[in-house]
Amino acid sequence: MGEYILGLDAGNTVIKAIIFDKTGRELALAARDGHSSMPKPGHVERDLNELWRNAVAVIRQCTEQAGIDAGEIIAIGCAGHGNGLYALDHDGVPLIGIQSLDTRAVGVVADWAKQDVGVRAYAHCLQMPWAAQTPTLLTWLKRHAPDLFARVGTVFLCKDFVVNRLTGARSTDTSDMSGCGLLRMPDRRYEAELMAAYGLEDCMRLLPPVLESAEIAGRITDDVAALTGLRAGTPVVAGLFDVVASAVGSGVTHTGAASVIAGTWSINQVITDEPIRDPSIFMVSTFDPVRYLAIEASATSAANLEWIVREFLDHGGAAGDTSPFELCSEMVASIDPDGDVPIYHPFLYGSQQSGSARAGFYGIAGWHTRAHLLRALFEGVAFEHRRHVERLRGAGARIDEVVLSGGGSRSPVWPQIFADVLGVPVTVARSRETGALGAAIAAGVGTGAFADFGEGAAAMTAAARNYLPDNAISPAYERRYSVYGEINQAMTPIWQRVAAGQAQN
Repeated sequence: MGEYILGLDAGNTVIKAIIFDKTGRELALAARDGHSSMPKPGHVERDLNELWRNAVAVIRQCTEQAGIDAGEIIAIGCAGHGNGLYALDHDGVPLIGIQSLDTRAVGVVADWAKQDVGVRAYAHCLQMPWAAQTPTLLTWLKRHAPDLFARVGTVFLCKDFVVNRLTGARSTDTSDMSGCGLLRMPDRRYEAELMAAYGLEDCMRLLPPVLESAEIAGRITDDVAALTGLRAGTPVVAGLFDVVASAVGSGVTHTGAASVIAGTWSINQVITDEPIRDPSIFMVSTFDPVRYLAIEASATSAANLEWIVREFLDHGGAAGDTSPFELCSEMVASIDPDGDVPIYHPFLYGSQQSGSARAGFYGIAGWHTRAHLLRALFEGVAFEHRRHVERLRGAGARIDEVVLSGGGSRSPVWPQIFADVLGVPVTVARSRETGALGAAIAAGVGTGAFADFGEGAAAMTAAARNYLPDNAISPAYERRYSVYGEINQAMTPIWQRVAAGQAQN
């Protein structure tokens, strides 16, 4: 048996391929940026053919860099961002890719709230509707793009599309389908009554077979082997919702363990033996056949820093070998957290409470610098993570410490801000690529290299750094966090008026 596993991680922007050995050591990594299009306000889409071209490119680059025989790769696992809508037509041709940053279906959510659709659906799936949720987007297509809706042949999630291109399999997994509100929970199965609650009775036929995450979905085809350098017949498991994959890949696999991901999305999740039944909790996903994740999430995390860097800070190039993100961390570190720092709302793509919410800096004065604004951004992202964590605790989840992963964990200052704002010890996982690593662990489980996720995580993950809360700074954060929430409430009706005005244009 070979010694290596290929993990893929397809996010909203970047797709990565990483080859790991069975101890979690990375042999090779390749990544490629994708392009999102925004044809209308609130619409965020991607070209599925480009996604597949990028997947082929990173797999081939990774296998070439690794310097191993492709036959030594025992299995492949794929993680991908959850929700959104990735559809094939009736002939299996890519049709449309709507990303989880999309807010076009805000009106559907508002209509459903008036009709108690969410209440009826929650009784089955333990998730309330939201704008980029898969059934919500499917409903939007049905209402507003009927010709396109009629062409939909298969409803996929992001990683399902990649698995389909690799193997030809039409499949999904329990973590993704539960995370998008399309499975009855805790039964973890499709249900006609749930689809009827959404008004999507006619869409049952569009849902692919649902497998366990570590179950083999298919094998690399001859055509894909020729394109990528992989060996034909290599097994590919069904894969994982990327937030679940990141939890596994950071070593969070036992009940009560918490994973916080500071990536494009703010992900805050804790493993439970029974699904938490509280409509205020954003999402309940399944972890394995006997455990679940309570998830609080929104598109309010490190995507804010990516936007600031792209639009305002990365035009002249970084000094020397220092990346613009490292320079941002240096500027943040130069500002006293106990001093005069503005407030920032990280709502570039709406908030969990309102798809109409918008980002903004508050309390800026003439003496504030770029460093102050970046400090406010770092804190604002952490504040929104805290709001999610407090909601999990309010629903009964116990969170004494967290493992931080995602792009934000790479900063030398952001993890300490998280520890101070959350008020708990924070550990940063050894692997920076926890999504791909979690997918690789699933592939190892599916092919018998590991008995279960716990054994796989014990073999392939480790901690890198630890941070303790600084009690001396907590009063300053408490003050700013309180103001953060008060401004949020005050701005909500204004954001709604702004959104109403945009809808009329």
